[in-house]
Amino acid sequence: MFKKILIANRGEIACRVIKTARRMGIATVAVYSDADSDGLHVAMADEAVSIGPAPAAQSYLVIEKIVAACRATGAQAVHPGYGFLSERGDFALALAENGVCFIGPNPKAIAAMGDKIAAKQFAKAAQVSIVPGFLGAVESAADALRIADAIGYPVMIKASGGGGGKGMRVASLPNEVAEGFSRAKSEAKASFGDDRVFIEKFIEDPRHIEIQILGDKYGNVIHLGERECSIQRRNQKIVEEAPSPFIDEVTRAKMGEQAIALAKAVDYDSAGTVEFVVGKDKSFYFLEMNTRLQVEHPVTELVTGVDLVEQMIRIAFGEPLRIIQGDVHLRGSAIESRVYAEDPTRHFLPSTGRLAIYRPPAEGRRAGVTLRNDAGVAEGDEISIYYDPMIAKLVTHAGDRAAAIEAQAQALDQFAIDGIRHNIPFLAALMAHPRWRAGHLTTAFIAQEYPNGFMPPSPAGETAHRLAAVAAAIDHVMNERKRQISGQMRAAHPVRFERDRSVLLGKSRHDVRIEEGDDGLLVRFEATGHAHVCASDWGAGQLVWNGAIDGEAIAVQVRPILNGFALGHRGVATEAYVYTRREAELAALMPVRKQPDGSKALLCPMPGLIKTIHAVVGQEVKAGEALCMVEAMKMENVLSAERDVTVKKIHVREGDCLAVDAVIMEFA
Repeated sequence: MFKKILIANRGEIACRVIKTARRMGIATVAVYSDADSDGLHVAMADEAVSIGPAPAAQSYLVIEKIVAACRATGAQAVHPGYGFLSERGDFALALAENGVCFIGPNPKAIAAMGDKIAAKQFAKAAQVSIVPGFLGAVESAADALRIADAIGYPVMIKASGGGGGKGMRVASLPNEVAEGFSRAKSEAKASFGDDRVFIEKFIEDPRHIEIQILGDKYGNVIHLGERECSIQRRNQKIVEEAPSPFIDEVTRAKMGEQAIALAKAVDYDSAGTVEFVVGKDKSFYFLEMNTRLQVEHPVTELVTGVDLVEQMIRIAFGEPLRIIQGDVHLRGSAIESRVYAEDPTRHFLPSTGRLAIYRPPAEGRRAGVTLRNDAGVAEGDEISIYYDPMIAKLVTHAGDRAAAIEAQAQALDQFAIDGIRHNIPFLAALMAHPRWRAGHLTTAFIAQEYPNGFMPPSPAGETAHRLAAVAAAIDHVMNERKRQISGQMRAAHPVRFERDRSVLLGKSRHDVRIEEGDDGLLVRFEATGHAHVCASDWGAGQLVWNGAIDGEAIAVQVRPILNGFALGHRGVATEAYVYTRREAELAALMPVRKQPDGSKALLCPMPGLIKTIHAVVGQEVKAGEALCMVEAMKMENVLSAERDVTVKKIHVREGDCLAVDAVIMEFA
């Protein structure tokens, strides 16, 4: 077995590979850019080598620097993770020329399947069902329009050499083709060093389902079942699960057979994924093959018990597969949520900054539920503009899908992050969504269910009662704590006004009475007489209220505010103010501060780089026309006028780095 391997990646996937290598007794080498010098993967590895400036094109994408790091450390093999150089055949060849083993498929397989245009041509020749489209590189915007017209709208304009949602644009109308073509080429060049794009029919309301395969160097190939990856935004996955709630045994077998046949045709010899789009009638079409480890591989590992990283290392070393198809059994259900540094209330635009607080739920197996958190960050780390905004992958596994979803919802409520915007409120709300729970999914789920973007729901019904009860219970604990501090309270024992409280939750007021009970605090609602039993060991300063209400486990995010608490639970976000009755009466008379009018300015919706300014001072811009383009985390975002405006003043220049809500331009 290898004695030392180098991981040509960063963040959570580098940490993930290090964990398996350590378990196998293999020493590890990390590489890092200037932005990652204090990264968790650097601290975890046995050795670490600096490879240059923060931009990936000057560090993680430079083959010569990775090869030099191998020579300097004596690494015998390289695991590429995903992204960066993971699907570059020239990288595998460069390693081989220097006597270093590539922990991935052979260059022939990468060439055949890693290039999406070549992959579709190869799949068509092998009689694999493919999505209708143009199977060549599109040279110009005019060619793109002609091809799109011939295929029929909507179409997908897609980078040939990439993945992860980068370099992908959907054009629903002819006037969207040129802009989509330009953006796809630009993103593809920046992210993968390859600006070729192709065009295919965009199948509306499909499911995105993929088959995990494993092949060795002796012609043995198996599949490990499917993953459902239909919950996406900007063509990038957010939530994945295994198995799919839609696929039956017959369809699974057919998809697996096609995936294996395709892999055998190119002598595939590592872990890989064959992706399909699946229609409502369970018809499926080959989409692409990822010749690498997928981001969502943990769900497959949890339902099969197979460590995919270990298998990749053993296959690369030359060992035959020890698993045959009959050994593969899917047990239970696994759900993975990608925790991103992004603002779901601003259409999931990236967020940057320092992780002032990063407290994930505890990993392990309890009461039949496994919780796993794959991360590459620690509290205090900086989320920069240079790389993918993923913070962690939170994975739960249980005996069935409903139990796995409930465990995921509870874990998300326990996940505390401050300092940046993040998508945990959206993920938590999704876990409670009836359509998600029913498994009625398509890749258009987010667009259909959140057409105007995501806003945290307001508390209502039973949820409102529970949050009001938690707020009252927290306030009671704080009052008892104050009583222990000299001079903080007038009386040695509780007085009536401390027991009779008013909780203002959003626009509603709940008058409650706090009572001591045998199993916890009783929070009695005067309007109904109903009492919730709140049991928790929550203490001052804790960010999550973990406990039970009426015997049912519940976790609530807690942040102190003046006279109350900001609470978060299952995606619901609210401010709860806890008053005496008289204070509540006076609070109702206080004026509400109005938000300033921002309609005459264009604000930067995310931290990023001003790449292009399309307007000039004095220009009359029509609604829908581009004003500027902001680049953040390898994505190009065109900011357009929401109405007809005249540009009065431009505050920035191309190349400027802006913070969120910075003024870009003013309108007359």
